[in-house]
Amino acid sequence: MRQAVFTVEAPADWINSNQRLHRMAVAKLTRLWRQAGHDAAARYGWEPYAGKVHIVAHIYKPRGGRYDPNNLWPTVKACVDGIVDSGLLVDDDHLHVEGPDMRHGGKGAAALVFTIREIP
Repeated sequence: MRQAVFTVEAPADWINSNQRLHRMAVAKLTRLWRQAGHDAAARYGWEPYAGKVHIVAHIYKPRGGRYDPNNLWPTVKACVDGIVDSGLLVDDDHLHVEGPDMRHGGKGAAALVFTIREIP
């Protein structure tokens, strides 16, 4: 069972579903996170996953404090789209992906750590 683990360092602020940003501001952030997801996945040159995978995204933030990891789904979604763009995943539809599940990773540099595990 193959597993890929890689880090997407934050290229910009988080995209939070509770924010009320102008759509153009959201589009800019989405573009930056999508490119960062693409670059992080492409850097390793793995063979593409042809079957179904499970994705977990661990969220690292520089400050302690409470937050809801699921509110960062727009950030994670942009990265997953970038991972698809890189060719590591065929698609991110329900036939190819379970998740992504978002988890608190800990205190550290702002980043997402993706674990993509093949489902037999």
